[in-house]
Amino acid sequence: MNTSTQTPPSLFVQPKNVAFVGDYLPRQCGIATFTADLYKSYSTFIPNARPWVVSVNDTTEGYDYPDEVRYEFFQHDLESYKKAAEFLNSRNVDVVCLQHEYGIYGGTAGNYILTLLRNLKMPIVSTFHTILKTPDQDQLLTLKAIADLSARVVCMSEKGRQFLTSIYEIPDEKIDVIAHGIPDMPFVDPHFYKDRFEMEGKQVLLTFGLLSPNKGIENVINALPRIVEQFPNVVYMVLGATHPHLIRHEGEAYRDSLKKLAQDNGVADHIKFYDQFVELDDLLEFLGAADIYITPYLNPAQITSGTLAYSVGVGKAVISTPYWHAEELLADGRGILVPFGDSEAIADQVINLLTDEPMRHAMRKRGYLMGREMIWENVIKQYAESFGQARLERMRASQSLFPGSNNGNLQLPTLKLDHLYRLSDSTGIIQHARYHLPFYEEGYCTDDNARALILTMWLKETGQHDRRIDQLADTYMAFLNYAFSPEKRRFRNFMSYDRQWLEEVGSEDSTGRAIWALGTCIGRSDEQNTLTWAMTLIENVLPGTVDMESPRSWAFALLGIHEYLKRFSDDRLAKSIQQKLVNKLIFRYHETASDDWRWFENTLAYDNAVMAHALLVSDNREGINIGFTALEWLIEQQTATPLPDNGKTGKGHFQPIGSDGFYSKGLLRAYFDQQPLEAQSTISACLTAWQYSSDPEWHRRALRVFRWFTGHNDLGLPLYDSMTGGCRDGLHIDRVNQNQGAESTLSYLLALTELQVAVKPLLEKSFVRAVTSSLS
Repeated sequence: MNTSTQTPPSLFVQPKNVAFVGDYLPRQCGIATFTADLYKSYSTFIPNARPWVVSVNDTTEGYDYPDEVRYEFFQHDLESYKKAAEFLNSRNVDVVCLQHEYGIYGGTAGNYILTLLRNLKMPIVSTFHTILKTPDQDQLLTLKAIADLSARVVCMSEKGRQFLTSIYEIPDEKIDVIAHGIPDMPFVDPHFYKDRFEMEGKQVLLTFGLLSPNKGIENVINALPRIVEQFPNVVYMVLGATHPHLIRHEGEAYRDSLKKLAQDNGVADHIKFYDQFVELDDLLEFLGAADIYITPYLNPAQITSGTLAYSVGVGKAVISTPYWHAEELLADGRGILVPFGDSEAIADQVINLLTDEPMRHAMRKRGYLMGREMIWENVIKQYAESFGQARLERMRASQSLFPGSNNGNLQLPTLKLDHLYRLSDSTGIIQHARYHLPFYEEGYCTDDNARALILTMWLKETGQHDRRIDQLADTYMAFLNYAFSPEKRRFRNFMSYDRQWLEEVGSEDSTGRAIWALGTCIGRSDEQNTLTWAMTLIENVLPGTVDMESPRSWAFALLGIHEYLKRFSDDRLAKSIQQKLVNKLIFRYHETASDDWRWFENTLAYDNAVMAHALLVSDNREGINIGFTALEWLIEQQTATPLPDNGKTGKGHFQPIGSDGFYSKGLLRAYFDQQPLEAQSTISACLTAWQYSSDPEWHRRALRVFRWFTGHNDLGLPLYDSMTGGCRDGLHIDRVNQNQGAESTLSYLLALTELQVAVKPLLEKSFVRAVTSSLS
């Protein structure tokens, strides 16, 4: 079964390393509660997620945060925003999810947060909790700037979407409408919870949230006398601590005024104030005990209300003033709207609902059924999809491979060899790295030193070298010299950091790669010492290649022989071995290939393109034809289905076979972990196909594959690190492997160097525009 056109299940993978930025519990704030719910839900409902939190403080002392808060910064300290961004950039974060509310960040209209966002290197998804209909100039500019810096923006209502598009000019396709999440609570009779509050036999009205004058609670208190007259057992529960900012400036003056109003109205015995900031479990019990929930807010300009979402979603009968979120959430009979500041209307509707029990329960049921879509398990999956989409947007908008293409000059990235020097010592190139640092514990290998030696030969040939490269070439040659076992006539592969060989003989592939390096020295070096050394070794090892069993080892050896024959084209022994190895590959192809599987083995594994590449340079007509056929098929298998982009589609990006399972004939392929080695070998084969066929499409393919290194891949994340000059070790299902080992770095450097060589004739033939436009 050919699965190349399947969309990989992990293409829109739910990112695992998500950092939530906002304020956080135990700070008493609705945004803090929301951020905590986001974090907990992502941890609970997204498999293997590793989220954490960066919290903004409104006091210099901060708070006694739980462990998930890894970093905190003070809202009025601009420098701390820069430090927070630096911390996030150092933590391998896939996506940052910002909770935006003007009041929780410093600066004019909270614009300090822009300093943090501008310094981040990962995609940003911003949730807007306040979207003003008539913002002042500073508020307008701040929110628009946040949206510009964000890959996606989230609002919680359609009204919010309308404002974002019409007032703030944010493209509609950039906006995700995701409801305010709510806890998953069973639909139960309120009497089940009333004994918890000594409310047995009472009819309970409830308002909850941080107490402040804009909540309009005095209007419910003014409605109570009429309500109590008809329903003497009514109790109005006012749940919530006074807003901390109000406490700092006015103390409990507002709460005290409400208590006095209740006494003046003669209903003090029918109101119970709960001066506390409740945790979720307690809140659910309060909600459970309520017969009617009331939000009597005074201002229509409230785009989101978490308290309203909770109340509707858990199946409460709701009476509300017509602020924006309430108009949308209580439509279709899910609640009742009353005019702002109208105590009489509140009294009428409370009496109506308490009188008509069937109507009240029908309203409860409608709200509860709609609320099933709003439970956190569903909402958080929508957030995860938005995060995945943000990473996909990063892929589409990844930095152009040709920064100078707008002025007609074709430019590849500048070659930077810092990491090659960092990994190399007097013995050879260190095999692995932890981040950008050489990981000495795992020593050296012949595979990497052979690759490194090939790179130095290419650099010398192109003039991109200095004395230091000459010295490295000698080091890599010395390593191969020591790796060769005269008794086995093969190369050892793995050496510990203390220069002890870990095996008597290495893999066939390592011997094949060593032959490739030796052949490259012979075919490309003008130094007599290098030539004599390489000739001596290759004559000892080459005859044994015909007895090796690995098709890749044959291919590596064939590439070495091809390089060798550039200098000594009439060497009968080399040509004889070449023909035998070519026949072996041709036989393997005919033995395995079918109409839907045009390949040399029943599995696409690692370094795949090298086998087709070897036949392209085989000087055998049948072999060359098979090489083109196999490479064409391999490109098909490793090209993602093109993704729509503003109504257009283009060439799909490079999507190498994943090493976490590979791809066996008739089975599903592995998409991750994707390795830089696959990109390099494919680029090299495509450039050879272009050289032999003169078909520019092969060159265009090589360029598209190269863009995988710079972020045109499944996750939209670059593997090349321009700061270190290294290449990260692979693309996992949810992130980039941050280690920058030898194989990965050499793969990038070899690919770039070979492309730079290939670009020269294009420049000479003024072929720039055709190639550049093909990548658009």
